[in-house]
Amino acid sequence: MKKDVLLVDGYNIIGAWPELQKLKKRDFAQARDLLIEQMAEFQAHKGWRVIVVFDAHLVPGIEKRKRQYRVEVVFTRENETADERIEKLVSELSGRLIQIHVATSDLVEQWVVFAQGALRISARELEIAMKEVNRLIAQKVKDSSERRPFSKIPLSDEVAEAFEKMRRGE
Repeated sequence: MKKDVLLVDGYNIIGAWPELQKLKKRDFAQARDLLIEQMAEFQAHKGWRVIVVFDAHLVPGIEKRKRQYRVEVVFTRENETADERIEKLVSELSGRLIQIHVATSDLVEQWVVFAQGALRISARELEIAMKEVNRLIAQKVKDSSERRPFSKIPLSDEVAEAFEKMRRGE
């Protein structure tokens, strides 16, 4: 059975999604965090390994890796672009049982990773997929709240959703 890996060009997606574009103007770090949260929802729903790559020029220094939720976040080394790091990851992770998807709207990058055997996803396609994931999660939360046994403690929809996220380990 093939395992799916999604590599996300973080700043490219932030620059392409209208919601994140607006947020970036007010608070760049918050836009980054919101993208990572969205990718955590994607990961939880799809079960794919998700790696979000950010260019070092906005966070200078040595390469940094961290896990946030169940998403791997990589800040490239200084003088290394996200595109270069994504190309290396495609090469390192490629295998017969692994299908790599790269989310970017950079056409040159799409062709480079496609030539290496990865599938390309535009920022718009990822945004549409993310909206569908959010819709399905909201429906699942609604269905489970309607089926849950009567509780003597009334919970608002927001609290129920927070508990659901905790249950999924986010």
